[in-house]
Amino acid sequence: MSARFIKKRIKLMMSIFLAGVLVLVLRLAWIQFVKGSEYSKMAAEQQTRDSVISAKRGNIYDRNMKILAQSASAERVTINPQQIEKRKNADEVTSVLVETLGVSEETVRKQLTRTDRQSVIIAKQVEKSVADTIRSRNVVGIYFEEDTKRYYPYGSLAAQVIGFTGSDNQGLEGLENVLDEQLRGVDGRIVAAKDVANNEMPYKYENYIEAQDGKGVVLTIDETIQRYTEKHLQQAYEENLLGNGGAAIVMDPNTGDILAMAVVPTYDLNEPRVITDQLLLEQLADLELEGEAYQEAYSAAVTKMWRNKAVVDSYEPGSTFKTIVAAAALEEGVAAPYEVFRCNGVRQVANRSIHCWNRSGHGEETFEQGLMNSCNPFVMELAARLGAERFERYFKAFGLTEKTGFTIPGESSGTFHEKIGVVDLATSSFGQTFTITPLQLISAVSAVVNGGNLMKPRIIKAYTDANGKVIEAFEPELVRNVISEETSKQMRQMMEKVVSGGTGKGGYVEGFRIGGKTGTSEKLPRGSDKYIASFIGVAPADNPQLICLLLLDEPNAGATGGGAIAAPAVGRIFEDVLPYLGYQPQYTEENADQISVTVPNVTGLTVQEALVKLDEIGLKINPKGNGETVTKQIPEAGTKLHKGSVVITYTQEEETKETAIVPDVIGMNYQNAKAAIENAGLIMELDGANSGKIPDDYIAVSQSPVAGGEVAEKTKTYVKFVKRETN
Repeated sequence: MSARFIKKRIKLMMSIFLAGVLVLVLRLAWIQFVKGSEYSKMAAEQQTRDSVISAKRGNIYDRNMKILAQSASAERVTINPQQIEKRKNADEVTSVLVETLGVSEETVRKQLTRTDRQSVIIAKQVEKSVADTIRSRNVVGIYFEEDTKRYYPYGSLAAQVIGFTGSDNQGLEGLENVLDEQLRGVDGRIVAAKDVANNEMPYKYENYIEAQDGKGVVLTIDETIQRYTEKHLQQAYEENLLGNGGAAIVMDPNTGDILAMAVVPTYDLNEPRVITDQLLLEQLADLELEGEAYQEAYSAAVTKMWRNKAVVDSYEPGSTFKTIVAAAALEEGVAAPYEVFRCNGVRQVANRSIHCWNRSGHGEETFEQGLMNSCNPFVMELAARLGAERFERYFKAFGLTEKTGFTIPGESSGTFHEKIGVVDLATSSFGQTFTITPLQLISAVSAVVNGGNLMKPRIIKAYTDANGKVIEAFEPELVRNVISEETSKQMRQMMEKVVSGGTGKGGYVEGFRIGGKTGTSEKLPRGSDKYIASFIGVAPADNPQLICLLLLDEPNAGATGGGAIAAPAVGRIFEDVLPYLGYQPQYTEENADQISVTVPNVTGLTVQEALVKLDEIGLKINPKGNGETVTKQIPEAGTKLHKGSVVITYTQEEETKETAIVPDVIGMNYQNAKAAIENAGLIMELDGANSGKIPDDYIAVSQSPVAGGEVAEKTKTYVKFVKRETN
């Protein structure tokens, strides 16, 4: 073998060697720089266990720091498919999880096939007691991680305001959704070294990243006022068989603070996808659907149930809007408070005859009386004097063409005419042919009565840290001044007359100064016989601290007028809320006997002790029997009676019947109600809002004592009558 051949062979071998080295270098570069992150991830998955530490979602509080929504500790159940495959205990794992968690076998089996992973989530937000049950089985391959679950201590309270969260603690509806970033916080992590069996490696490695809890949110809502509002809205909803629900807002007109916001039908925030409202379930049943069609209708009803009707839905406000027109006319000086107008029951506008709700007309009436009567020709005259340009300017100034900027998502801005013709001007004056939201209306009327200031409605008062300490507070926000204090004062006085002697008598509350305005708007298409009844009330009328708007959509129990069905509901809200806020009823000597008192429980007391206890609150006693201790009383404790009424007490088994059952006279006219009450052995009296002869077109809207109660014979039954109006 020649030296030349040997040299060539060495060169060839060197070339092959260098080529191999080059291939290895390129391969190493490919692994390191191109596939490095992927292989690092795979290695980390094989060698570590990555657990999420759920951040605790911030609490939601009412204005008095009562917790309306909070997060509690729960657990997340996971499995290790690799470990289970190695141990071959898939059947055991499946059996335990199906039995304790209620998940389907198919779901568990599907997750078990994911053998490329060491950790797969089976269930989130599992109660600790359930997790402990699983843990006690000591099944290899099942693991637990920290989790949190949202709870709503008051159930359905302010449901459409607060909203709810999903399985990942993300906000889905209401404030939970719109404030998700503030409430949610930042999840933490634990990264620990593990072997394939999910056991700790011989060497220690653990990286703990602490979770950052979310902020707390303090609302302007008052839990007690919210509860009263929901109670009386629900009562009106059931009594009037509402076909399309209802809404109520209670606001501080001076600050724009929302003290209560209620919607019916409502739902339990802890079970947001379950309909429990009986009227809504009956409406679904009436559709006579089955299977998939019923489920679709059910889902649509649930979604609608979540909507905040007070903010999202726009409607024609009807005669409640007359307060805006009246205020604008006074402010511009186109009419005076005691100027005399005339209503013939109809007004000719261009080629149209537009009627008053009272077809026979109101005759001569002052400005004040026009508002008290809720007269359509009266406000059409005011609008005509203002003219289209000024009318639209005030409409905008009161914030009715734009969203209020309220925090709850989905707020509507309503609709208004692009160009106002003379007919549009006339019909708009009494709240038709345009739409606004309840929130826009209550904000506008607040400006009418609070001195003229349009305030931005607000529901967030402050943010807190995890311990409830305020870290950021928000102040009331003035949008603009709209009318003068003098005009506002005049409107307050006239709105009080609407309640004391006009269409708003149903909102009268004995001992308190209440102002307000009724409204009844016919829904489109006209002639469908579907209405929205509403009432907006202010209290105390001389210095309003509360304003309440309540609307009832599609009443189906007979009466449809705002004065007949909405005003009494607002009156009941005020009757509960005003004493809660520290306001005491004021009476004159003439109406002192009309003070309502609650009958105390005197059973178990001696007759003498019962006499003293009843006498202290202005009630009389009629003892029956020869015993010393009261064993029964009529009426029962908790019944409301006017001062001077009699409570019968019994001290032995035998009773001498001198009692009567209070009849239900709601909806009756004066003559029929009087006959029913007297036939029952009782005496009918008019409440403080009524006096003199009651016309035949007035109907009873409230009575005390309530129907069905057993009281002493000849007990005075006070009945409130209002005009059966349809405006």
